Amino acid sequence: MTAEAATGSDYGNVVRTHLTRVEQHNAAALDDVAELVLASVQADGLVLTAGAGHSLAAVAETFYRAGGLACVRPVYHPELLPMHGAVSSTSAERRTGLAAQVLGEAGLAAHDLLIVFSTSGVNPYPVELAIEAANAGCPVVAVTSVAASASAPRRAGTTLAENATVVLDNLVPPGDSTYPVGAPVTAAVSTLATTFLWNLVMVRLLDKASGAGVQLPLWRSANVEGGDAANAELLRRYQTRVPQLG
Repeated sequence: MTAEAATGSDYGNVVRTHLTRVEQHNAAALDDVAELVLASVQADGLVLTAGAGHSLAAVAETFYRAGGLACVRPVYHPELLPMHGAVSSTSAERRTGLAAQVLGEAGLAAHDLLIVFSTSGVNPYPVELAIEAANAGCPVVAVTSVAASASAPRRAGTTLAENATVVLDNLVPPGDSTYPVGAPVTAAVSTLATTFLWNLVMVRLLDKASGAGVQLPLWRSANVEGGDAANAELLRRYQTRVPQLG
C-alpha cells in the first residue's frame, strides 16, 4: 500500500509510515539531542521547553509526566494558549518581543537547554526564543518541520531551524492536514510526530544515562504504589527552580 492509495480504513498505516520516516530521518539528530539533555542533567541544569498554540501540547508532554524528566521547566504565556482565546493566541505568537519577556521571566542559567516546538517555525515568538537563547550561550533544539517552514511566510525574517543548535524534523507537510492524501483537509499529524520525537529522545537519553552510570530524575505515576513518595523527593529538589510545579 502507498500513501497515495490510502483510504480511511488504512489511515493508521499512513500514520505509522510517517512515524517510521520521522525516526529514520532524525536518527543522528536524536542522539545529539539526547547528549545535550544528558549534559544538562549531569550539570544540574534545567531543560526549558517552549511552544505556542497547539505546540503547547508538546510542552505539556515534557512536563510533570509519568516517566518524564523532573528537571523540565515549561516556558509559556497564557496568551499563547488557544483555550484562553483562539484568535488572540495566533496574534500573540506573531508579536515581536513576547519571547524576550517570557524567556526573561523564566531565566537561563549555565548548563540549561532550550527546546522549542513549532511546526511552522516562522512566527516571531518561537524564532525569537531561539535567538535570545543562542545569544545567551544556551544550546537550542528546534522541533519543527523544515518543509512547512519553507512554504510559510517568514514573519520573523528567519526560521526556528536556522537558529537552532540541533533540528528535529517532524516531516509534517505544509498545512499539517494529511487526509485524504491527494487533497488533505483533516487529520493533522504534527502532535503525533512531535510527541513521538520527544519520546524517542527520552528512550535514547535513558540508554545513554544508563551507560554513563547517571541516574535520571524521572517522575513516577502518582497512581502507582510508592509514586507519591518518589515524586515528593523530586519536588523538594526542583520546586524552587520550577515554579510551575506549584
